[in-house]
Amino acid sequence: MLKLMRLPARLLRRKADSHKGDYGRILILAGSSRFSGAALLCAEAALRSGAGVVTLGIPESINLALIRSKPKELITFPLAETSEGTLSLKAFARISGLLKNTDVLIIGPGLGRNKSTYALVKKIMRKTTCPKVVDADAINALNNCPEILKAHQGELILTPHQKEMSRLFGVSTDIIKNNRKLIAKKSAKYYNSIIILKGHKSIVTDGLKGFYINRTGNPGMATAGSGDVLSGITGAFLAQGLDAFKAAKYAAYIHGLAGDLAAKEKTQLGLIASDIIDRIPDALKKSS
Repeated sequence: MLKLMRLPARLLRRKADSHKGDYGRILILAGSSRFSGAALLCAEAALRSGAGVVTLGIPESINLALIRSKPKELITFPLAETSEGTLSLKAFARISGLLKNTDVLIIGPGLGRNKSTYALVKKIMRKTTCPKVVDADAINALNNCPEILKAHQGELILTPHQKEMSRLFGVSTDIIKNNRKLIAKKSAKYYNSIIILKGHKSIVTDGLKGFYINRTGNPGMATAGSGDVLSGITGAFLAQGLDAFKAAKYAAYIHGLAGDLAAKEKTQLGLIASDIIDRIPDALKKSS
């Protein structure tokens, strides 16, 4: 039987006179015309995990559709886009303005692989000093750009799955599969970051003394959007004051536990990413 992990007091205790700013302001840069759902999943997961304010920066053409379906608590901010419906490099000036009032940046879910979008990711990584959670297509944008990652400012959490890690670290997926612990440690140390290497028994490491193998989760979580949910939880814990390693460690645990609780109700076969979000509060309660 899994031994439940208790969350840090910093997440569990809230002062009576606290306000939303005490629990972090998150900017999520995500979504495209093809992958708008990824942005919503990430944002809702962040809200459900205790973030005080969540702002979603998205391509302007999908803003109206998201307004109709988004959680009422979510703020959306339409940004300049490419002809493919992805965020454009032209959006950088407005993003810079948003970042002035941001505690944590999450970037990547559903961004797409447009050249202008990739250029935007690289510029943001060079210019941004706040803590960052980098996922999905933002990781892909930084392939073959080790100098950008190594020169990052502020805490950095990378959340690759096996194929993204293969591209990022320049080795085959077979090598990663057979050497997950070693490669996760090496890449975290090389990029001076926290790595969450996703998969069965996700690995969280800082490449030095911090190392954690997650024991929660189930095969039903191998479904579209599950990683976007993890990024949202991670960003929320980071925004609430946990250091990057602890934020990643507890996020992996809560993400998996919420998935386990959802699978008991929905079955592994019928599990979808939004079911994981629905059970985040129950996972937090079990770990309090």
